[in-house]
Amino acid sequence: MSEAEHRTPGGHETHGGRETHGGQDAPGGQESPEELTVRDPVSAPDAEGRPRRVTRRFPLFTKDTARPEGGGRAASGDAPAPARQWPVLAVLGLAGLGLMVTAFGQFRIGTLLIGVALLGGGAMRWLLPDVGMLAVRSRFTDIVTYGLLGTVIVLLALMAQPDPLLQIPFLKDTLHFTVTSE
Repeated sequence: MSEAEHRTPGGHETHGGRETHGGQDAPGGQESPEELTVRDPVSAPDAEGRPRRVTRRFPLFTKDTARPEGGGRAASGDAPAPARQWPVLAVLGLAGLGLMVTAFGQFRIGTLLIGVALLGGGAMRWLLPDVGMLAVRSRFTDIVTYGLLGTVIVLLALMAQPDPLLQIPFLKDTLHFTVTSE
């Protein structure tokens, strides 16, 4: 038996991680989808639609992406769809509220809400095991991205003119040297 062929507990032969019934392929050398039983972990289907066997070796070329850690449902599967994705809906809702407040003329308050929404998304990504669609990349990358963008937006909102609530002295000198020709 070659390395790609295995015997299952039921005595059926498997070819490349795919179990066939009775060790026989369908007519024409193709296995029909109804007869295909997969017993090993699989990745995305190949070009013919059959599942591929997962190996521990890294592929030479990346053909699909892995699901991000924490990318499961945030609530049980029998809950309605909005309840399953409450973390991303909370972040989007607060950011949308910030955009609406900004549209009604309260720039500082609206941008603060947007920054706080991103910081809240980073905190949820850090603290919760499953955050649904809020998980985009790895946990570390998501936390750094949400945290950095949220912090920058909050700082810019606090430094916005007129009457900034936060003044950083070296920024005025830096702007003076870069913009003016004196």
